[in-house]
Amino acid sequence: MIKNKKSLKSSKTPSRRKFFKAAAATGAATAAAVAMPNIALGDGHVTLKMQAAWPSGANIFFEMASDYAKMVSDMSDGKLKIDVQPVGAVVKTSEIGQAVSSGVVDMGHWVTAYWYGKNPAASLFGTGPSYGMSSQEVMGWMEYGGGRALYDEAVKSVGFNYYGFFHMPMPAQPFGWFKKNVTKVSDVKGMKYRTVGLATNVLTAMGMVVRQLPGGEIQPAMKTGLIDAAEFNNPTSDSQFGMQDVSKHYHLGSFHQSQEMFEVPINKKRYDSLSPAHQAILRNAAYAANSDNYFKALVRYSTDLAKLMNEHKVNVYQTSDAILAEQLKGWDKVVGEFAAKDAFFKKVVDSQKAYAKRTMKYLLMNQPNYKLAYENEFGPIEKVKI
Repeated sequence: MIKNKKSLKSSKTPSRRKFFKAAAATGAATAAAVAMPNIALGDGHVTLKMQAAWPSGANIFFEMASDYAKMVSDMSDGKLKIDVQPVGAVVKTSEIGQAVSSGVVDMGHWVTAYWYGKNPAASLFGTGPSYGMSSQEVMGWMEYGGGRALYDEAVKSVGFNYYGFFHMPMPAQPFGWFKKNVTKVSDVKGMKYRTVGLATNVLTAMGMVVRQLPGGEIQPAMKTGLIDAAEFNNPTSDSQFGMQDVSKHYHLGSFHQSQEMFEVPINKKRYDSLSPAHQAILRNAAYAANSDNYFKALVRYSTDLAKLMNEHKVNVYQTSDAILAEQLKGWDKVVGEFAAKDAFFKKVVDSQKAYAKRTMKYLLMNQPNYKLAYENEFGPIEKVKI
């Protein structure tokens, strides 16, 4: 009898060893849930929170940030997602870098010129001097010409704690919107003008009075007379801001910001916690978005330029050689002054110059005159209707 009771008891009551194993497993699962709140237990799904510097809705830059997020999701079969939030959803634009660094958000989507106030060299990883380079070549310098290590050094120097990816080699930005056709340097001297980054120093050297304003404040500022002229980035973004309602004179092609690209910062701790596969997806999706965004931009920018001309009767000009030459003089002055007092700034500039001198000699000598081919088919470019 006693033996049978013991057998019955042992068959229905769990052993102490089994009990503690189960408790340990439950505790481990709970700890994991607390330590990694963005990871759903058991299925390997991860969601990263990104704040962009762009408003949602009809905004091509927010659209491009979302395109990048979709590529990440597609490449991971939905297991790695990015929740893209618009400007101001969590922090102000100027606070994105610190918010990513501290983990308030996992990722950001903006441009390095937005933190140039912390280190002027930041603008060299986007809105810097050309030396003959477009955004495509600057991105080549970033990845294969030594720029990546210098960028990491710049990020560290301002106390940011993140890795950065880049995508979308932007076409040269317009000189912008004016109240009249400006062709001479004297036409723009004394004008109150909006831009950002090192371009503020360059155009100040030309005699312009420069003010840095967020994108959403540009059109109202020009409407009220706070500024006389302004640039943002491209025909699509500019028309989405309603610049055609405050000006009918639009000047394309400028050296003040002849190249730029999006910076996508991601918190280091968060990135390091991801699997190697997910890290590779974040990196390679930026390369994919690089091409996709550029292809989209060519179609959208040209289409919206045609709408500005045909529907809104905007006069479109190429920025004059006289103004472009003065911009280059401004760049020489500004770069020289910063390089003379900032050894790191000089190191970045020297690296860019060495890269540009070699690669652009090949590229500029190898490229045929594409304008000649265009005009052979369509006639003088200034007279072509689109």
